[in-house]
Amino acid sequence: MNQANSPLIGAHTSTAGGVWNALYEGKQIGASTIQFFTSNQKQWVGRVITPEIIEGWNKAKDESGIRFTMSHDSYLINLGCPEAENLQKSRTAFRNELERCHALDVDFLNFHPGAALKESREKCLDTIVESLLGFKDLADKGKTVLLLETTAGQGSSVGNRFEEIGYIVDRVKGKVPIGVCIDTCHIFAAGYDIRTLQGWEITLEQFDKLIGLHFLRALHVNDSKKGLGTCVDRHDFLGKGEIGLPCFEAIMRHPALRNLPKFLETPGSVPEWTEEIKLLKSYYDLGSL
Repeated sequence: MNQANSPLIGAHTSTAGGVWNALYEGKQIGASTIQFFTSNQKQWVGRVITPEIIEGWNKAKDESGIRFTMSHDSYLINLGCPEAENLQKSRTAFRNELERCHALDVDFLNFHPGAALKESREKCLDTIVESLLGFKDLADKGKTVLLLETTAGQGSSVGNRFEEIGYIVDRVKGKVPIGVCIDTCHIFAAGYDIRTLQGWEITLEQFDKLIGLHFLRALHVNDSKKGLGTCVDRHDFLGKGEIGLPCFEAIMRHPALRNLPKFLETPGSVPEWTEEIKLLKSYYDLGSL
């Protein structure tokens, strides 16, 4: 299959030794997409993108043939934080992340919506909306689309219900470039039964009603170590967890999903991802349902 016509599948690859190495590792596993960290995900102060880094990145992108790139923001960021100091730190860190994405011409910036902590979920959602609207000036300066990631609902995190994601999208659409990334492990743990094609049909109908299918821009493709509705976020290898392989065949064949960029976040590394990408491609080759 020609690379230009191949399905958009990849994984969260490593930037060890230089951010461009995420692209080379993507090529190594047979990917056409990658997700990566533009900077250390556990530090507030991020990497400065120098002209040398941009040159190395662009060279690697040409040599690797990677067609879609997605950044995952820092795990420290909480755009719905009720505490003024940490909210400001989160907003500054997110702005810096978006600046790095623009510098590297990254397609998507994926982020967890936030956590309610000491406040109501609705107040948290309103703070997230306020945070996102504050990035409009910067968002207009590049092509990067901001993607809200669906969550498992673990702890105080918001975004495990489509209603909450839809609440945010409805208030920022048309003002900042916004979309959604479904994480299969997360929505399954949140109570959406996607183990079968029929389950996907029901889930996508709900998504369309509450958010709008045109906002679905990417997928994190993971099995789940924990059961349906447990609200526990534990990724597993494809077919080894509680979701099972029929879900992933449906993803690769359903007309609303098969051509979306997909990113593995399963527990393995190069050997496992290479085999999982081959498996997903084999489902894609069966054709649309």
